[in-house]
Amino acid sequence: MDGERLFCDTALAERIERAEARFVAACSDATRARTGGAGFRRPLAGGVATFAEAGSPFTKIAGLGFAGLPEGLDEVEAAFAELGAPVQVELSQLADSAVGAFLTARGYRLESYENVLGRRVGAGEFPGNVRLCRDDELEAWLSAMADASAVADDQGLPSNEHFPRELLRNALRDMAGVRRYVAERDGEFAGGACFRVTEGIAQFGGAATVPAHRRRGVQTALLRARLAAAAEAGCDLAVVTTQPGSKSHQNAQRQGFDLLYARAILVKGTSDTSSSGADSRQAS
Repeated sequence: MDGERLFCDTALAERIERAEARFVAACSDATRARTGGAGFRRPLAGGVATFAEAGSPFTKIAGLGFAGLPEGLDEVEAAFAELGAPVQVELSQLADSAVGAFLTARGYRLESYENVLGRRVGAGEFPGNVRLCRDDELEAWLSAMADASAVADDQGLPSNEHFPRELLRNALRDMAGVRRYVAERDGEFAGGACFRVTEGIAQFGGAATVPAHRRRGVQTALLRARLAAAAEAGCDLAVVTTQPGSKSHQNAQRQGFDLLYARAILVKGTSDTSSSGADSRQAS
């Protein structure tokens, strides 16, 4: 099974994008529950439009392109405008091309891309240097991950994501329904990552490695740990999102992940963070 390449057709892409939309919606709900602030979650043409908080990686539109044109977009754009936010759409390369044409005709511009990689889940072994984060470690885990993510890796295309530390820390906190992992080297916190199950898909995200421990196999160990957990959870598919050409992209391919498709990040308006999301991006 590990040697068989994974082919992604439109049905599989739709399944992955539906799971992504559910994850974004759940995280947005968690953010609004934490802050008690204004925001919304609205279904939109098979996807979801969410405002979590200003500048949040969960303030965006996800999952479009597999259920026709987003005819309710006027109201959604007005809702973002009322809260002073740009409208950001993540659109799969395998989505209906008419949706992309519809958005660009409305003034959306292409800002960046991100890659979605996946692999079938088989039996795996949990590495000895990775463990679940304990409840009493959560605050320390959040701080360490925010610090590690702030130092970008220098391989591949530069990320267009620039989050203030506290905003990133809160986004990691608000990742709903995830298991958080800790990787250690020489008795020190070396890196961490998250894992969530949605409709049989193991969604890998929120990964970062402390700069002093990079290029030491930390992300590989975290990938293997989550693959083992995915098998135990009965998942048939594991998915991870990375910057194109990044070290995280390379690490994932070395662990048997295939490049399934790219997402185009389309934006209307001006963003302070120019971000596409911290839910799945990696800092290796």
